[in-house]
Amino acid sequence: MSAATGLSRPLRAKFILPALTEATDPYWRPVKYSLFPPLGLATLAAYLSPDDDAVIADEHVQPLTLDDSPDLVVIQVYITNAYRAYKIADHYRSRGAFVCLGGLHVTSLPHEAAAHADAIFLGPGEQTFPAFLSDLRAGAPKPLYISAAGRTLDRVPPIRRDLIRRHLYLVPNSIVVTRGCPQHCDFCYKDAFFAGGRGFYTQRVDDALAEIDRLPGRHLYFLDDHLLGDRRFAEALFDGMRGMRRLFQGAATVDSILRGNLIERAAEAGLRSLFVGFETLAPENLKRSNKRQNLGRDYKAVAGRLHALGIMVNGSFVFGMDDDDQDVFRRTVDWAIEQGITTATFHIQTPYPGTRLHAQMACERRILTSDWNLYDTRHVVYRPARLTAAQLKQGYDWAYREFYRWSSIARASLRHGSLKHQAKHFFYAAGWKKFEPVWDMIIRARQLARVTPLLEAVLARVTRSSHEPANAAAPDLFPILSGPPVPECAPTLDSATGSTDDSIGALAHHLP
Repeated sequence: MSAATGLSRPLRAKFILPALTEATDPYWRPVKYSLFPPLGLATLAAYLSPDDDAVIADEHVQPLTLDDSPDLVVIQVYITNAYRAYKIADHYRSRGAFVCLGGLHVTSLPHEAAAHADAIFLGPGEQTFPAFLSDLRAGAPKPLYISAAGRTLDRVPPIRRDLIRRHLYLVPNSIVVTRGCPQHCDFCYKDAFFAGGRGFYTQRVDDALAEIDRLPGRHLYFLDDHLLGDRRFAEALFDGMRGMRRLFQGAATVDSILRGNLIERAAEAGLRSLFVGFETLAPENLKRSNKRQNLGRDYKAVAGRLHALGIMVNGSFVFGMDDDDQDVFRRTVDWAIEQGITTATFHIQTPYPGTRLHAQMACERRILTSDWNLYDTRHVVYRPARLTAAQLKQGYDWAYREFYRWSSIARASLRHGSLKHQAKHFFYAAGWKKFEPVWDMIIRARQLARVTPLLEAVLARVTRSSHEPANAAAPDLFPILSGPPVPECAPTLDSATGSTDDSIGALAHHLP
């Protein structure tokens, strides 16, 4: 198309979520790459005109066709798919398409991304993408669009769920009702992404409830970074959901779980599992990373309160912070097992570009590589303070093996006071981590949709009996669904997930 002369006919637009190599392996595909559809791209597509033609291509769940000729290509970039995204962008530019790049990685490293795009987007896209479309149709698109003042979710059009191939995802009913996070942890991308404007804001409650009402079935997954981040909004949302007979999952912070009765209201509305960022058991690590919402909090009380409400706990833990030594792996795993944590997601600390953590480590000359393929929370890309890189990697691998041993799953299940809870914990944790080949077969047979009704059938509320200890767990059928929302959330030319990485890649790395 010729951007210089504008466009007088309907637009042919292609929205692409490139995948990591691992996600397209012909021999092995972890189920975590087939969990959630790219809501960010589906939200951006809603800004097109009714007569425009749009497709969403998620390379995580289907092969990407490159021999077509769209007018506009919008590519969502997260850190570990960046090189793949740039390759696709260069390909479509050579075919005459107008190529846009956006997402957390683009916002962090705009000069890197700009070399592969006709236009780049920094920050969330609710205001900038409609402005870009207007400029494009007028023949005067700008090379750079920056989100700053005036961020709002008022009058955001309904997500183009008709462009999502629901049967390819285990959790097609994912939803995002907020943007950003009210916290400011040094290791998190979000501060840079939302710089220059509001860092945390919500939908209108009525709009959120209307979107929920559009979704079939009972099960929902809120991909918000902090579903309880705005108390008044969350209270109204949960009040509106009571009576809807929904079962849902999401993420929240330690302090929000312990404060007031909001978590009880969430449970009454249907909350059944929660991703909780414990991150570290060491107070000094919390101070250094500015994770003040966890300081002085009783982690054991968090697990106990959630278990008492029948809410499964997926605990997130980070290894390699500056106060970590060789004992951190054993201490963390033992604590998680003793508290009856149903699933745990472990991460190697990763200094993402654009974060205060990265700036500090770069200043201290501790960054070992800028190969973005390795920034997946599974590789050591910096020099740890009290561990060698080899010790950190070996400890991380050991923690996963140890937590998901048959004996460890059994030990954790026995922390619950009733036989029913013990059995559920054991089989749910085992079903997720011990039967990955079965998941692979289901994915390849494209039968994930058959599992979703089973999820809805078993996510029944279970609370402890009067004789059961306060840390008794009530896990869900498949603990896979307790990942951090990583941002597949905002229409940012980015996709969904987690608290420390971006988009679907982050979500994948924050799941067991």
